[in-house]
Amino acid sequence: MRSTVLPRVVTWVVAFVVGAVYGLAGTIAQGFELAWVPVGLIVAIAGTGALLAAVRLLTGDRWAALATGLGMMTATLIFSGKGPGGSVIVPQPVPGEFDAGIIWTIAVPLLVAVAVAWPERMRVARGA
Repeated sequence: MRSTVLPRVVTWVVAFVVGAVYGLAGTIAQGFELAWVPVGLIVAIAGTGALLAAVRLLTGDRWAALATGLGMMTATLIFSGKGPGGSVIVPQPVPGEFDAGIIWTIAVPLLVAVAVAWPERMRVARGA
């Protein structure tokens, strides 16, 4: 029993840290725009979605995907607040303008929910 628990817990911790790194990178990058195209937001959402899908598919473990998502959401929460100098990475929305920060803070939990709730892969019946 003990030999199977430790590797899973280590996997969850590593998944949390990797998710936090991706969440930090996405939180910083989501505000980048090229002309009127929110390139940073598109790349951040694609990257986090790909990471969640990879963790879920490679480990086959909902808990690892959840740990990755919790790392992403924690980093987004921590780094999108006001800093000690009053500066923010995710500024408050300006009425009437496109706000990538709001979309980013909603997209991360939605991607996590989809990755964790996605049904298990179908398994071929043995002996059939």
